[in-house]
Amino acid sequence: MKWDKIITTESEYNLALARLTEIFDAHPGSAEGMEAELLVTLIEKYEKQHYPIALPHPIIAIQETMEKRGLKDKDLIPAIGSKTTVSLILNKKRALTIDMIRNLSELLGLPVEVLIQPYELDRERVLQ
Repeated sequence: MKWDKIITTESEYNLALARLTEIFDAHPGSAEGMEAELLVTLIEKYEKQHYPIALPHPIIAIQETMEKRGLKDKDLIPAIGSKTTVSLILNKKRALTIDMIRNLSELLGLPVEVLIQPYELDRERVLQ
């Protein structure tokens, strides 16, 4: 198949994947290498439209990153503020501020897009 249009069907998507597998190791400057680069672009576009990946919950992303890096709650104090504020944030009793989002993104290497998402606070526990 000649790739002169965007991928619009599952069948075209599968054909593109199969062809990319065949030419994946082609030299970048060769005709097959340029075809592979084009296929990657077309496949990515199709996947973004048809198989979107939801962003993780901001607090879960923070907690998982902390766990992977062996960080403790106290390690977030420079990014969030006091020990109490860190606890309130991690227990979803208080929302992240823009400054916290910037700081956490830098500290943990998390994309701002993940951290800036709105989420519900756990108000039930706050009232008890």
